[in-house]
This record gives sequence, structure tokens and C-alpha cells, in this order.
Amino acid sequence: MLRFIPLAVIVCFVLFPYLWTFLTSIKPTEELYTMDVKILPRNLTFENYKTLIENTDFLTSMLHSIIIAVITSCISMVVSSMASYAFARYRFKGKNLALSGILLLYMFPSVLYLTPLFVLFNNLKLIGSPVALVVSYCTFTIPFSIWLLTAYMKSIPLELEEAGKIDGANIPQLLYYVVMPLLKPGLIATGTYVFINSWNEYLFAVMFTTSNNRTLPVSLASLVGEYDLRWDIISAGAVAAMIPVVILFMFVQKSLVAGLTAGSVKG
Repeated sequence: MLRFIPLAVIVCFVLFPYLWTFLTSIKPTEELYTMDVKILPRNLTFENYKTLIENTDFLTSMLHSIIIAVITSCISMVVSSMASYAFARYRFKGKNLALSGILLLYMFPSVLYLTPLFVLFNNLKLIGSPVALVVSYCTFTIPFSIWLLTAYMKSIPLELEEAGKIDGANIPQLLYYVVMPLLKPGLIATGTYVFINSWNEYLFAVMFTTSNNRTLPVSLASLVGEYDLRWDIISAGAVAAMIPVVILFMFVQKSLVAGLTAGSVKG
């Protein structure tokens, strides 16, 4: 039993902030601004969630974040899967240099992309458009996705594609019927990574959106006033913001675990 004590301590350490945030979200405001703060609420209330939904643009911002994250994930998966297939299956001059360059792009801090992207989007009149966010997110999600999917692609036995070629399949048919079904765990793992990064991103969102189409992180940050800090409303927003991600993990849990280990050993 003693060997489980460190594990229990780690689990409590990880879960405590989420539990505290949830308990704060269901406390009345007067219980938060007192010297006698209790962990459990004395009077349970969901008024904070009602205020969040009725008096802020939280639901609209959540919808914008979902749309942008889904579109970014789809684009990144299509581009990355095609590029990773080329890197994993074909030999050409400069392949290793190209892979290193792609990884190098991911290593740069995202703030370095901010100025050139802002100038570009401003000239194209895209500031305030969801297109600006999707393009900017793809600049740092696609390079890392290519690296991840290239490792997964190399784990797929080449003999399966050779058998398909013998049966008369062309490259698009091989990709659709042979490669993609086997690459599914890797696609789900990489797509989850892209979705979460797009869901949580704040820097590009605050620069490229307006008050009419801002995303969830920007909307939550706007709840912090100059002279007022409503921890109850902010906590309610943080808990509600976790719901789509939790639902996503519930659907992709098995494939995600398989995808995290699929590319570690080449078959």
C-alpha cells in the first residue's frame, strides 16, 4: 500500500486546482471575499453560470473557438498527412534538410510570427476574420504535425502498400484504403494536439479578432476588469471551457492512447 502513496499525492496535486476552480464557481460571491474562506461552499449556487451565459458573450465565443479549432485541425491533418507520406515513403535530395527546417520552424517562439502575420492580414483586410486565425494557427501546428505523422507513417509496413500496388491500386487508392485506416490512431492523437493548441491559444486570438468574433480565451480574459475581479464568474467560465475538451477526450480516448505509442516503434 505504501507504494501507492506517492501516486495518490501526485493525483491530488494535479486534480486540486480543477476541484478548487469548480468549487469556486458554485460559491456565492460573498463567500469568496471574506477572511473565513472554506473549501466547500456553505450555500450551493449556480447563479455564476447563469450570469456568465446571460451577461457575457461566452457562448458565442465558445462557438467561434470550436469552429476555428475544428477547421484548423482538419486543414493541419490533410496537409500533414500528405507531407508525412512523402517524407516517409520517397527518397529525394534535401529530405533530411527539409525535415530539420520544418522542425526549426516549430522551435521559433510564436510571437516572432506576430508582426509579419499582422502586416500580411492587415494588407489583405483579414483582421477580425476567422481566416486570419486559422492561417496563423496552421503556421505552428502543421510543422509539428508533420514530424509526428512521419514517425507514425514509418511504422506502417511498406509491404502492405506493395501488395496494394500488385492488386492495381494507384497512389490515391493506397492512401485512402490502406494507409489512412492504419494511420487513424496517429491522426487522432495529432488532431487532438492541434485542437487543444487552437482551443487554448490567446496571443494570436487577441491580436487578430474583434469584439464581435473573439475566441474563448480572449472572452475569459475580458472578464478581468480594471477595478473588479469576479473570481466566481471567471471560475464558472473556466469550468465551462473545459467541457468540450473533456467530451473530445471521452470519444477519442482509446485511439489517443494507441496513437501515442504507435509511432514509437517502427513495424
